Amino acid sequence: MTQHETVGTSLPRGVREGITASLAPVDADLARRYPGDSGTRQPVHTVYVPADALTDTTVRDWGDQALAALDAHAPDADALAAVLGLPGELAEPVYRRVRAKLEREPVEDLRIDFEDGYGPRPDAEEDAAATRAASVVAAAHAAGTAPPYVGIRMKCMEAAVRDRGIRTLDIFLTGLMDSGGLPDGLVLTLPKVTYAEQVSAMVRLCEEFEKARGLPAGRLGFEIQIETTQAILGPDGRATVALMIDAAGGRATGLHYGTFDYSASCGVSAAHQAMDHPVADHAKAVMQVAAAGTGVRLSDGSTNVLPIGPTERVHDAWRLHHRLVRRSLGRAYYQGWDMHPGHLPTRYAAVYAFYREGLETAAARLSAYVNRTGGDVMDEPATAKALSGHLLRGLDCGAVDAAEVEQLTGLGRAELDALAGRAPR
Repeated sequence: MTQHETVGTSLPRGVREGITASLAPVDADLARRYPGDSGTRQPVHTVYVPADALTDTTVRDWGDQALAALDAHAPDADALAAVLGLPGELAEPVYRRVRAKLEREPVEDLRIDFEDGYGPRPDAEEDAAATRAASVVAAAHAAGTAPPYVGIRMKCMEAAVRDRGIRTLDIFLTGLMDSGGLPDGLVLTLPKVTYAEQVSAMVRLCEEFEKARGLPAGRLGFEIQIETTQAILGPDGRATVALMIDAAGGRATGLHYGTFDYSASCGVSAAHQAMDHPVADHAKAVMQVAAAGTGVRLSDGSTNVLPIGPTERVHDAWRLHHRLVRRSLGRAYYQGWDMHPGHLPTRYAAVYAFYREGLETAAARLSAYVNRTGGDVMDEPATAKALSGHLLRGLDCGAVDAAEVEQLTGLGRAELDALAGRAPR
């Protein structure tokens, strides 16, 4: 007789089965609505380029301009560390990695903008720009020079521009299909969403295009830009952003905060519109809770202070951008917008310092958890998941190397993926 059979119980034998049956719909709903993170790489930023400014060398041009800015305004590790206040032990490894990143992969996510950055144009002109965007993206993928993620931001679903946005999306996707198919890392962005019904309309567009071109159901996903107060709080007092995620039916890949449109919709004067304004923090907190567990990722907005002009002015802009990026990272917003090549050095400096300064501590805690060796912090599975996720993000963006992570933790990539809940590669 086993120990299990000798334990005394009082509940009737059918109670457990009955509860399980009654909660089966809840179990299914939880699995559908909250699948968790996809486990794929998340870019650290999105670079926005107006559609008429796109060329086949745009990504390389941004990298070269960012390197030129470093050469002109922070030509060595000590100089950049002095500007940004980096600790001495991080100065050289961060600077070296920033330069390597700008040479190898300056842009992780490129968005070709047909909305605010492009504006209203004659139909023939936008048709041609959408066709050219598809051609440039397809050629870059064929040549192996495309960034990991690339796509377009169409015009929104408001009545005045709806037809134009739909047509541009259709032309762009059709051009990609006619050039060999939709590339991996394709990202579509739907701006200025105010009602969940607009998200439902975007879902229908995706479904109809998939049917028209024989694509698997669910192949197309899209980001939702949170730029209006109606996207955060509806007239009935409900958090609208959660309804939008639900309306996307699993197609929403991200929520992107729009700093200036949202601030303006709250009545914030131009001089005070910023990523760290209280209205921004409130909106992003609501977004964060609504997206938690859904697999929908978060992106912060941008600063409009450009690092151009004399060195003193560039340094001021760099310090501001660096501080804002660090602030976002500390609040679990691991992605943001970059609007100028001069923002790339401080984007990567902030990201790399963030992951490198916590490397040894995170690795030690994870190693202690895995090996049950204890330590001065007793971590739980959820914390181990966060620790491994932190290391994986550092690996994905180039802040840390696989060899040094394995040396510190004794864990390979597959083991980190498993601890983080990611699918094996």
